[in-house]
Amino acid sequence: MKKLRYGMVGGGPGSFIGAVHRKAINLEGKAELVAGCFSRSLEKTKITAEELGIVMDRCYTTAEEMAQKEAARPDPIDFVVIVTQNYAHYTAAKAFLEAGITVVCEKPLTTTLEDALKLEALANEKDLLFFVTYGYAGHVTAMHCAELIKAGEIGEVRTVMGEYPQGWLAHEDVAGNGQAEWRVCPIMSGGTNALGDIGTHIENLVYRMTGLKIKKVLARMDKVVPGRTLDDNSFVMVEYENGGTGMYWASQIALGHDNGLRVRIYGSEGSILWFQENPEVVQIVKSDGTLTEVHRGHWNIAPGAAKYQRLPSGHTEGLIEAMGNFYVNFMDCLIAKRVGTLTPDMIQYPTLEDGIHGMEFIEACLKSAENGNIWVDIAN
Repeated sequence: MKKLRYGMVGGGPGSFIGAVHRKAINLEGKAELVAGCFSRSLEKTKITAEELGIVMDRCYTTAEEMAQKEAARPDPIDFVVIVTQNYAHYTAAKAFLEAGITVVCEKPLTTTLEDALKLEALANEKDLLFFVTYGYAGHVTAMHCAELIKAGEIGEVRTVMGEYPQGWLAHEDVAGNGQAEWRVCPIMSGGTNALGDIGTHIENLVYRMTGLKIKKVLARMDKVVPGRTLDDNSFVMVEYENGGTGMYWASQIALGHDNGLRVRIYGSEGSILWFQENPEVVQIVKSDGTLTEVHRGHWNIAPGAAKYQRLPSGHTEGLIEAMGNFYVNFMDCLIAKRVGTLTPDMIQYPTLEDGIHGMEFIEACLKSAENGNIWVDIAN
C-alpha cells in the first residue's frame, strides 16, 4: 500500500514536540509529511517546509486555509498532526474535522471541556478517528503494566502515587525561552500550566495502566514563582470509581529533576513501580515481599506490549519509540477503517475519550483550587 500522506499544524522554528512527532511517524516509514502550516508566520512556515522538503504550494497561512485546500486536492492529506500551543488546538482540529480529515492532536486536547466535547460530537458526526498524543503510555513497559493489572497480577488497585517533577521553570525570568513563555501565558496555555502540561500525563498514564476513572478530586494549584499567573506546583488528591485513592504531584519548580514522571500502583496482592526516565524496567512487588524486575526486550513481556518492541534488551528505547508505537497502531487503524476491517479492539492509541478525561480532570481541579481546595466530583 502507498504511504499515507500527512500534514502538520505547528512544529516550526523553535518547536520541540513537532520534531518528536515527525521522527516518531518516520520510524516505520508508513507516512510522509507533504503539507504544513508550521507557524503563524508564512515566512517561517516556508523556512520549515524547505528544510523538510515540502513544496511551497502546500504551505499555508492558517489551519483553516490548509484544511479547506487540502480537502479539495485530488491527493489530500490522510491525517493532520496538531502541535501548536494549547489555545489553537480547538480551532485547528475543528477545521480539519469539518473538512473530513482525520486529526492527531497534542494534549491537553483543548483549553475547555466544552470545546473538547464539541470535537467529540463533530468527529462522531463525520465518522473520523482522532488520536490524542499522550506519548508516555506508549512505552512497551507501560503497556506491560496495563496488561499485568488487567490480568489481576496485583489484585484490586487500592492506592496510587503519581508524580511528574521538573525544574526548568523554577526561575521568574523566562524571556527569550519560547517553550517557557507560552506555557506560563494564560492566553496561550489556558487556565493551567503545570497541571495541564504535565499533570495530565499522570492522569492519563494511571488511567491507561489501571483502567480506573477518577470519581472526585481535591486540588491545590500553587503559583510559587513571583509574578506567575498560572500554577507551577500542583497537588491533587483523587478518589477512583472503585473506592481507591491517589495523590498526584505536578511541578515545574523542582530543581534537580528533569522529566521525572513516575507512578507507583499499590494493589491488594502486590505493587507495580514505573519510572519514565528508566522505561526499560518495571518493578513488581508481591504480597510476600518478592521484588521482580522485568526488563523490556525479554520473553516475559506481555504479548500485547511485546509486539511494539523495536530493539533487543539493553538497547534503550525512549519517547520517540513510545510515541511511534501509538502512531503505528493509529496508522494501521486508519488503513483498516478505509478498507472496512477496523474493529474497536484494534484501537490502542489514546482517543478523544482520553482527551476528554484530561479536560474533565483539569476543570475539576481548577474548580477545587478556586473554591478553597474542596472535593469536586467528576461526572463519568
